[in-house]
Amino acid sequence: MVVEKLDTLQTVELAEGIEIRLRIAGPLVRAGAYLVDLVIRSAILTVISLAMAISGIAIGGKVAMGLFLLAWFLLDWFYPVIFEAGKRGATPGKRVAGLRVVQATGSPITLGQAVVRNFLRFIDGMPFFTYGIGLGSCLASRRFQRLGDLAAGTVVVYTKTAPEIIIAAPPPMQSVPISVGLTADETRALVLFRERAGLWSEGRRAEIGDHVSALSGASGTAGVNRLMSMAHWVQEKREGGT
Repeated sequence: MVVEKLDTLQTVELAEGIEIRLRIAGPLVRAGAYLVDLVIRSAILTVISLAMAISGIAIGGKVAMGLFLLAWFLLDWFYPVIFEAGKRGATPGKRVAGLRVVQATGSPITLGQAVVRNFLRFIDGMPFFTYGIGLGSCLASRRFQRLGDLAAGTVVVYTKTAPEIIIAAPPPMQSVPISVGLTADETRALVLFRERAGLWSEGRRAEIGDHVSALSGASGTAGVNRLMSMAHWVQEKREGGT
């Protein structure tokens, strides 16, 4: 039985066919970041309340209370929005935990996305500010997205990703001539497959190779080896012609 970790490294394929890897943060580390932000906001509100208590003598108690409530509203609703829509994409709590908020494609989030994900935090916090709905959504989502994240199209990731161990591509043992005609782009793609194969895991190489099994006549590792040999033949032919 395989148990999935709460923090995972996931592959995201963009529309251009480019793959990026995001280390998605689980609910535990995100809860820790939230607590840090809660302490910071509480400290700010404490300072504001003291300032309003002192200034209330001059401006009146009702005015001071109104200003305090306005400050509480702005801090509670816009504190995370301002920081997450900024250059770092993270509140101070997330920065301490080494996290940031990004789009599902890995790009920085927009102001609109920051507003949506944080304004829906009220629903995620239900029932009775226990964050039961938000936690349930995180655990049910492959990318640990609460409802605000799902609506905004955002994910919370680690700012630093541990380097992935790449299995070296197997060197071709022999050259295999290509028996069918390929266009210049197809030939270039075949050569690039051999040159970049070392950047992919063995499973990813086999997955790509299976898409052109009609050319190699095989699938899996055997298909990869045959494509490598074909690419080797193309390169040898080029070098022989120069």
